[in-house]
Amino acid sequence: MRRIAAHHLISRGEVIARPLVECDSEGRIMSVEQWQRLDNIPHVEFYSGVLCPGFVNAHCHLELSYLRGAIEQGTGFGGFARAIGMVRGQYTMQQRQQALAAADAQMWAEGVQAVADIINDDSSLEHKQRSNIRYRNFAELFGLNTPADSMNHLLGHPATTLTPHSTYSLQSATFASASEADTLSLHFMESPDEEALYRGEGSLAAWYERMGWECDFLHYGSPARRVIGQLTPDKRLLLVHGCCMTQHDIELLHRHFTHKPTFVVYPQSNRYISALRPCIELLIKGNCHVAIGTDSLASNHNLSILEELKLLPELPLATALEWATWGGATALGMEAEIGSIEIGKRPGVVLIEGVEQCDGELRLLPTARSRRLI
Repeated sequence: MRRIAAHHLISRGEVIARPLVECDSEGRIMSVEQWQRLDNIPHVEFYSGVLCPGFVNAHCHLELSYLRGAIEQGTGFGGFARAIGMVRGQYTMQQRQQALAAADAQMWAEGVQAVADIINDDSSLEHKQRSNIRYRNFAELFGLNTPADSMNHLLGHPATTLTPHSTYSLQSATFASASEADTLSLHFMESPDEEALYRGEGSLAAWYERMGWECDFLHYGSPARRVIGQLTPDKRLLLVHGCCMTQHDIELLHRHFTHKPTFVVYPQSNRYISALRPCIELLIKGNCHVAIGTDSLASNHNLSILEELKLLPELPLATALEWATWGGATALGMEAEIGSIEIGKRPGVVLIEGVEQCDGELRLLPTARSRRLI
């Protein structure tokens, strides 16, 4: 049994002062109380900072960890996509395995409990089966001329299902074939070019024209309308990026789906690629369900959830941590086990150091860091 105390606990958006959390030897939460005095409670570990449940990285590409620093910043959406294709073949399998193992270990140490991970091959799967982190794998279909069965060989692995890459990169039949699972993870409105494609404008449209590729889905009129046109209302959907969404897009999606889509944001990666910013104000105004991701080390300096939150200073810390924990857990259907510190769960317990209280609000300092306690 461990008894852990701190200045504050944040779970499911609620701030609890003077928390005392008891866990058994397997990390299961046995009690959550508030301490008045600690000197009369035996075997208490006290930490200066904020406790929270383990993070959920709601969008990652662990297998691309070997590309850390390999792609120049600020290339824009199209430049980044081209650069990935140019550098991918320059690394050995040993280098790839070492990089993803190191990234996995770092995420665990910093408090990540579960990851929604995009895969394009099987290079990360063996390691993830040995990891302490719980991975939910989305085998991503990508490419206008990609056969619908090109990722089927990955589907025998645990917790792995197909997902479309985006609304601009798959023809209609392939998109439908990749959308049979209950939960999908879809790149959505990362760039203005995605919307422009449906008008025959922008860099995507120009690229496809140069390559002689024709799209059979432009009649939908917009990315949002394609999503609701091709997906049934019962789907659970993670929509990733969302930098160029409008309020109208959000309203269309909310009206169509039985379960609100989860919008996954990661401002570090957006800044790395294009300097665009997630539509945080729209997400708040629209009462959206939100989670936090990191993308890959090809487009980020780290896979730290806390570093992503530092770029969202407009959010109360309680809201930011709710997105980073409960938001991802519910999106992946894991909320019965992780995502909040509640009796009976094994969510992990994370300490955030470097938090200040200003005018009654908790805020992350630039030096804030997270580390796993349980």
